[in-house]
Amino acid sequence: MALLKIKFDQKKRVKLAQGLWLMNWLSVLAGIIIFGLGLFLKVELRKRSDVMDNSESHFVPNSLIGMGVLSCVFNSLAGKICYDALDPAKYAKWKPWLKSYLAVCVLFNIALFLVALCCFLLRGSLESTLAHGLKNGMKFYRDTDTPGRCFMKKTIDMLQIEFKCCGNNGFRDWFEIQWISNRYLDFSSKEVKDRVKSNVDGRYLLDGVPFSCCNPNSPRPCIQYQLTNNSAHYSYDHQTEELNLWVRGCRAALLSYYSNLMNSMGAVVLLVWLFEVTITIGLRYLHTALEGVPNPEDPECVSEGWLLEKSVPETWKAFLESVKKLGKGNQVEAEGAEAGPSPEAG
Repeated sequence: MALLKIKFDQKKRVKLAQGLWLMNWLSVLAGIIIFGLGLFLKVELRKRSDVMDNSESHFVPNSLIGMGVLSCVFNSLAGKICYDALDPAKYAKWKPWLKSYLAVCVLFNIALFLVALCCFLLRGSLESTLAHGLKNGMKFYRDTDTPGRCFMKKTIDMLQIEFKCCGNNGFRDWFEIQWISNRYLDFSSKEVKDRVKSNVDGRYLLDGVPFSCCNPNSPRPCIQYQLTNNSAHYSYDHQTEELNLWVRGCRAALLSYYSNLMNSMGAVVLLVWLFEVTITIGLRYLHTALEGVPNPEDPECVSEGWLLEKSVPETWKAFLESVKKLGKGNQVEAEGAEAGPSPEAG
């Protein structure tokens, strides 16, 4: 017994074809939007690839770009099919291909749903990439004279200013690295010598941060150096002066930015997916309604359209049987190829 059977007269078939034609062209616009979202995400990842060690994954933006292109192609073709469905002579050329086309549409919808899920799952890979990339970027902050790294200071400073963050996990990350180049250190100074000798790596470490960590909302001038020394500043307590510096780390700030971006994109793709599923169902009804016309010479006659020719369990059983037959056929062919022709007696 057919699943979700509906009766269509000529007027309903025409309205269905016209409605699907309009929906398909709206889906072409949706495909362009998905394509644009993929490009935007790719650009955003590229902009900050320096703080991701150039190892960021472009699978999601590339998938969005690909699905956007496929959406435009498939829906343009479906729009043409729906337009030709109103003319029996034009529709006849599409008849042999419709079942295969609907199967491709189902696969496309599955792929689109998986891409939407990937949008929500990108956070995990980004978190580790950002942690490693920011850590290395901060190490190279002082290398303003090193070819290939001279831009890193500006990159980190602009990042901290734009995202209102400081360090990888927080401002204390700067205490653990030498972020001032040796070029700007006076090694004849006793203070510099003492600081360099105070650690086994021979680095100039201090409880200070770059200027880009300063919070302009602070009511007092920014304190960048001797942050943990209360006696070095008047009326200062480093435990409470949170407004003086950005407290949030840049990894959390970037992760929040990209997560919000990906969640929004995932929601858009899910809406487009629902729209595409509706179109596929409509195409299936149009296909079966036109196939079921009892008298092609009488366009006014009533026909039946359905979603599945049999019930869901029967359809699934038939699908599994066809897969088994296909598997057995391939196995027989493989055995025949291995056996080969029998050798002739000499």
